[in-house]
Amino acid sequence: MKMAKQDERLWTEIEMWEERFFDHEATDLERTYQRWLEQTFAALGETTQQTVLEKIDTVMFHMLAAMQNSRSIEELSRRILNHGKVFDVQIETLNDMKNLRIEQLHFIAEQQMAKQRLLSFGQGGLTGMGGAFLLAVDVPSMVAINLRSIQQLALTYGYELKQPYEMMLILKLFHVATVPKAYQADNWDKLIEGVKGENVDDPFYYGSSEVIFEREWVQQLLRQIAKGFVISMLRKKMIQGVPLVGMVFGARMNYQFSQQVINIAHRFYQKRHLLEKYA
Repeated sequence: MKMAKQDERLWTEIEMWEERFFDHEATDLERTYQRWLEQTFAALGETTQQTVLEKIDTVMFHMLAAMQNSRSIEELSRRILNHGKVFDVQIETLNDMKNLRIEQLHFIAEQQMAKQRLLSFGQGGLTGMGGAFLLAVDVPSMVAINLRSIQQLALTYGYELKQPYEMMLILKLFHVATVPKAYQADNWDKLIEGVKGENVDDPFYYGSSEVIFEREWVQQLLRQIAKGFVISMLRKKMIQGVPLVGMVFGARMNYQFSQQVINIAHRFYQKRHLLEKYA
């Protein structure tokens, strides 16, 4: 089937974005840092490495499962459907959202994501205050906010989150969006090939069962831990009794993190929508 002009323009835009975004040549400092992390992680031994990665997978899966079983996801689904009905009063189910034009879906998604960016900015600012409790909950809070962003994008583009396949896809997409830059292109290609080739008519289909969060992702975890140490040091720099420097640093870091996750996730669901529409 020949693409409509507006869909063809978007497809070209996505391809240009892929070339630009994933074009990354590591600096000598990055390569040195990556080698050091790989050597440090390798020193743990294969068994310990596998255990750590499996624990990360388990924590992420249970966090996402808890979020998807909450009443808030039902309320979110209703809110997105109401947005869809503004453009088409016949929309009754999430699957009906796929009948909207791509620019309408984009508009609804951007409305949702603006709130998520602001939430991430505020959460980062609070973390920047440097209290022990706020630092301790920073990483789980940030993960939850960004998983919620991907959930909202999936719902907007008409995917039912209660299906096990969609749950696993959200985790894989989060992994792609947060793995170090040098590894993103290969993981993105694998994710796109996966949605091209897998039959997900069975609502209980999980897809592949391999560990999702691979050893490269541990670099992101260490980066977030390092961010906590920096915020702890910046906490001492007070402006009229407020750790303003730390708050600005935390807000900026979390906003940039969310911006990257949202950007990659939105492009993914746009491309998936077009692949399914013109399959």
